Amino acid sequence: MPEWLDVVVRSLLFVVVLFLITKWLGKKQLSELSFFEYVTGITIGSIAGEVAMGLEKNMFNGIIGILIFASMPFLAGLISLKSKAFRDFIEGKATVFIKDGKIMEDNLKKEKYTTDELLELLRNKDVFQVADVEFALLEPTGELSVLLKKENQPLTPKDVNLNVASIKEPQSVIMDGEILDEPLSTSGRSRNWLKTELEKLGVTIENVFLGQVDSYGQLTVDLFDDKLQVPSPQEKPLVFAAMKKCQADLELFALGTESTEAKQMYSENSKKLQEAIDKLSPILKS
Repeated sequence: MPEWLDVVVRSLLFVVVLFLITKWLGKKQLSELSFFEYVTGITIGSIAGEVAMGLEKNMFNGIIGILIFASMPFLAGLISLKSKAFRDFIEGKATVFIKDGKIMEDNLKKEKYTTDELLELLRNKDVFQVADVEFALLEPTGELSVLLKKENQPLTPKDVNLNVASIKEPQSVIMDGEILDEPLSTSGRSRNWLKTELEKLGVTIENVFLGQVDSYGQLTVDLFDDKLQVPSPQEKPLVFAAMKKCQADLELFALGTESTEAKQMYSENSKKLQEAIDKLSPILKS
């Protein structure tokens, strides 16, 4: 076998081997590398590169070496699940950088971080003033977790005692001009419903780059042609307008009737409908 062909075969083989090993180790190895996993990753790559180029003629010895190094973070992960002390040693512990609004200078020096680097980490969290931070710590992965002071935290519906409906993840029902039946079924919709909604928007399936159905059953689309404008869904505004009209009609009925019982019934139902409108308005107006 020619030397160049030998390198091609070895390279393809080790791409497959490294891919399978990475899949076996799991997604955590891609997103969060500990010091131990970082070292083993470098070693595995070095072994694969050397064997693929043919510097080590027996490539099966290289595969054995890769498997040994790959098994180390896997076994370390199993032990870490049962032993916190071992987990702290291998993965490290979080370091407090800001506590009670005060910067912990000694911890910054310990982790070899400068003040400028701390400010950069804060800016990555959309925080531009240290005085706004109540607590911040550096995670073992190198990411900074920030807790803002109460007065600087964003206002939530819970803060104003507002009940909102739960939101489910949107389902992508059209992608690259093709209907995806499984997400469509998950959203509780059919192909006929989808075609009807597209007709309302005045577009065809072939022109849709991405179509999604939200938790309220509304279809939103992004077209291949960015110059075309798609009208916004009107279902929620129409429902809101219908509810307001019904509530106004009930008030008129209450004013127009001479029957005491009917007046009371219309007034009570008008009040209940107004309460429903107040609760649903943040959803229906969005």
